[in-house]
Order: sequence, then structure tokens, then C-alpha cells
Amino acid sequence: MKRLEGHVTLITGGGKGIGFGLAEAFAEAGSHLVLTGRTESRLIEAKERLETKYGIEVLPIVADGADEDAIRNVVAKAVEKFGKINTLVNNAQVSKSGTLLVEHTKEDFDLAIYSGLYAAFFYMRECFPYLKETKGSVINFASGAGLFGKLGQASYAAAKEGIRGMSRVAAAEWGPDGVRVNVICPLAMTESLQEWKVNYPELFEKTIQGIPLGRFADPKEDIGKVCVFLASEDAAYVTGETVTLQGGSGLRP
Repeated sequence: MKRLEGHVTLITGGGKGIGFGLAEAFAEAGSHLVLTGRTESRLIEAKERLETKYGIEVLPIVADGADEDAIRNVVAKAVEKFGKINTLVNNAQVSKSGTLLVEHTKEDFDLAIYSGLYAAFFYMRECFPYLKETKGSVINFASGAGLFGKLGQASYAAAKEGIRGMSRVAAAEWGPDGVRVNVICPLAMTESLQEWKVNYPELFEKTIQGIPLGRFADPKEDIGKVCVFLASEDAAYVTGETVTLQGGSGLRP
């Protein structure tokens, strides 16, 4: 029997990048999937690839994480389709990365806060009754940008650190109900990062030198499998934690 056989996992931003890697890892572990994103064609393609390769069911739903009503609709459709939710993964985020703090507008800040912090809040609140039923878990994505103060990441870091704070409170409040909440801070190779590697090879090599393991993480193998562990019974006593998956570049006590 697979580790998450028969589970239902909701992944935001699951059609590409880290989100699709997470989807692959959960599908490989036997979980059915609810994938959200803003591009329908990408979600449909992800559904076809995942169902064909792993033999699980995928429900793709176009949704904007900043839209409270849209999120209620996602959760309702997920429960209508599968009858339950075991794991919520808040991965999606949009921001004006590379914009210095003094150059940010309120609209820039709103973009990060609404697509990240508010989206995670809405999804957590709406999923909680179903997670309580399954004694499930939440996995929220934060970032080294917030942990280590990365230049040009003011609004992104603010949203991600807000998510971390909210996650710790939720872990405390929901623990008595058997619902666990943890945070992942990844450093993963994605399509956009691959383009950056090609366009700026010298800067890429310099960045790699600062990673003790000498590479960026693979979204499925390095990030996704840790998330599968956190969603499984093997992590039944793990909650309120921030796990930095940064190849040693985020060393801390």
C-alpha cells in the first residue's frame, strides 16, 4: 500500500514549478489531487500527465487566491468530488520580486499579501472543518527571503513571514483537534530559475557556491517527498515547525 493511498491533497499553484513537483510526489504516494492555479490550460495538462502516469484522480480548478469566494468554491468542489480533504498545501504566491523596498507601491505590497498571506488564510479557514474530520495537516510555503532578508524581496518576505507566524498560531490552536501545521522554506530548481541559469551563468555558479550541497533542490524528489512525509502518519508528532530545504545555505540552530 502506498504511503498516502486514498488521501486527498489540495495544492495551490499546482500546475507548474514547485507546485507540479509537489503534485507528482503526492500522486506517486497514492493521493488524489485538487490543483488550483490561474491558467486553465496548464492545469488541464497537469491533470492529464498525473492521471496517466500515477493512476490517481485530479480535480483542476481555476482560482485566484486573493478571491475569498473563489476559495470557498474550490473547497466545496473538492469535498463534492472526493468527500474529504487530508492535506492542504499553500504553495502559490505572486510578488514584485527584485523591487527595492523604497520603490514598492501599495499595489505591489497588496499583490504579495493578498496572493500569499490572505490566500493561505482563506484556504486554511475554509479547509479546517474537513481537516479536523480527517486529522489532516497543512503545509505552508515560506521563504529564505524572509528568514535571511534577501534584497529586493520586501513584500514577498513580508507575506511569507506573515504565513509563518499564522502557521505557528494555527498549530497551537488546531493541535487539540489533531490538525498539524508546518512550514517549508525551499530553494528549488524551477522553469524560471532554469532560464536565469542560462541567461546569467556566472551569477548562477556564484550562487551555487553558497550552497553546501552544490545544487538547487528538485521540486519532486527533494521538496515533494519531504511534504509527503509531513502529510503522513510518520510525522504525526511534527507540528509548528519550519523546515528549511536549502541544501545547507540556510544553516541555523
